[in-house]
This record gives sequence, C-alpha cells and structure tokens, in this order.
Amino acid sequence: MTRYDLGIDEDLCWGCKTCEVACKGENGAPYGIKLIAVGEDRPALPDGSTSFVFRLSRCRHCDVPDCLEACNFDAIEQRRDGIVVLDQAMCGGCEACVTACPYRAITFDRKKRVAMKCNLCHHRIDQGLLPACADNVCPAHCIRLVGASASS
Repeated sequence: MTRYDLGIDEDLCWGCKTCEVACKGENGAPYGIKLIAVGEDRPALPDGSTSFVFRLSRCRHCDVPDCLEACNFDAIEQRRDGIVVLDQAMCGGCEACVTACPYRAITFDRKKRVAMKCNLCHHRIDQGLLPACADNVCPAHCIRLVGASASS
C-alpha cells in the first residue's frame, strides 16, 4: 500500500498563493477558510535586514494523528494509504481536533459549526489524479504528491 503526503520545497515558494486558490476552488471552502495556507516570515539577517521566507501550513497526514484521537464524534479516520479524512457530516463542532493538531492545520467554519482540514483531495487521488494544489498549478513547482510504499 502506498502512503501519501505532500512534499513541499518551501525554499522555492515565492508566496503566489495559487495552491490556496486551487484548493479553495476544488473543495468549495467558504470565505475565510484555508485548507492550505501560505504564510510569510521575516527573519532578521545578520546585517540587520530582513528577508521573506514563505511557509506552507497544511495537514501532515500524521502516522498517528492527534486529531483522530481527540475527535469525540468519530468524524476523523485514517485511510490505509495514510490520508487523514474529516467527515463534516459527522462533525459535532466541539473543536477538539482543532486544539489537538500540533500543526494548526484544522480550521473551524463558525457559520456551519464544523471543522475543516485538508483531505489531500482523496477524491482526486482515488481517480488517479493529483491533489488540486499539486496538479501543476504552482508556478514555482514546489508542491508535489509524495507516495511511499508501506507494508499493510
């Protein structure tokens, strides 16, 4: 069985946010909700100046997901291929998964009262396609789908 995750080379990222747009379009995320987010750091350099460094915040599809353990409604499951999926229809809105995620990759839709996270576009992967953010939308080519063989 192959285990999937996103491989991201943040050194190549220049912050264009096309990955955010592709994700939002594919998953219909409402205004204010990002399932992948491009952030910006301005570390101080030795000469006192600053530089821009872009960081992508996203679900890491952990081997042992803290969010899955924290969910009080069994709304989160881990597929055999490692993809961690949150079923919004089963979400009870307690936000325990949001608090439990060490990567701050789970967001909460206050209007619908449900948690939301990257499901690695598993509906696309199941059809042999790439996740929307990794499907050649990034002009810097810094996002790719990574699959590693894992024993069953």
